[in-house]
Amino acid sequence: MTSLVNSSTGLLPADTSQRYLAILDDPMYACLVRLQDLVSYETARFWRAREVRALHLPVTTGSISSPMGLGSDSLPVQVDMFGVPTYLADSMQFMLEYGCRLAPNGCYYLMPSFRGEKADSTHLSQFFHSEAEIPGTLDDVISVADSYVRYLAAAVLEHLSGEVAELAGEVAHIESFLATPTARMTFDEAVDVLDANTACFEVHDQWRTITRLGESKLIEGYGPGVWLSHFDQLSVPFYQAVDETGTKALNADLLLGPGEVVGCGERHTSAENVRAALCGHGVAEEDYQWYVDMKDHRALHTSGFGMGVERFLMWVLKRSDIRDLQLVERYNGEITVP
Repeated sequence: MTSLVNSSTGLLPADTSQRYLAILDDPMYACLVRLQDLVSYETARFWRAREVRALHLPVTTGSISSPMGLGSDSLPVQVDMFGVPTYLADSMQFMLEYGCRLAPNGCYYLMPSFRGEKADSTHLSQFFHSEAEIPGTLDDVISVADSYVRYLAAAVLEHLSGEVAELAGEVAHIESFLATPTARMTFDEAVDVLDANTACFEVHDQWRTITRLGESKLIEGYGPGVWLSHFDQLSVPFYQAVDETGTKALNADLLLGPGEVVGCGERHTSAENVRAALCGHGVAEEDYQWYVDMKDHRALHTSGFGMGVERFLMWVLKRSDIRDLQLVERYNGEITVP
């Protein structure tokens, strides 16, 4: 049978209805299966050694982590379940916070997340999310998340370096990351070192965000990995705790390869602080009443992170388009085969 992959370019056919057949002829996807398997297996090993528990969670939720309010950077996916409106999970961070009250060392999951935006070179409508929540501070979770990414990177070198080198052209980028401590800087420091380059930041009425160009410049200048922390408080969702000034979020993003690969943050401990944050971000408290009540019933100081698995694999394979990292395509508003 003739291959559907263009032999001169290695590209899949433009007709996406034939993509599922074409990937059977493309060696990258056989490697992708092995990488996905490795991430799943090694993630379980990493957390088991720390006695952090895996949670089995539903993919539907009434408490989205991307509410329509200040600091929201994604759109939820609403569905009708037998006449009851609900959402497909964009993140199950809130449930991980709940789980921490049952698992004293923390909890994690590896499952799909759904977003309402149109897919592009760094965003998927449906992606796999490796999320965890642990007792502790922002510094604690940065340390654990950094160790986790390094653990996975080392496993790639140990088990799949030959295949990855053949597809990516090298594994030096992984070796360099493992050999170099991850740099850390605050958002304000990034503004200073990038000289407030207008193409590197978006300025809103009450907050600023960094662009992909800004992320790439930080990686180029301070990488291969950079932890960028303490964003403007209103640029992140309500659930991120704030510093003593009340103006900076206790959050951080790991910039690596295509840009943000991991996002993490410290959570509000008390119901009082959650209520204030909901009000400040323009989010109705009744939509998150159970979350507020949980903080009232059992206050707990936790922090958590989420890693986009396909973003991580983009970096591993040095791919420029995250849409290549799907075994089966899924795009919002489109019927795809199979």
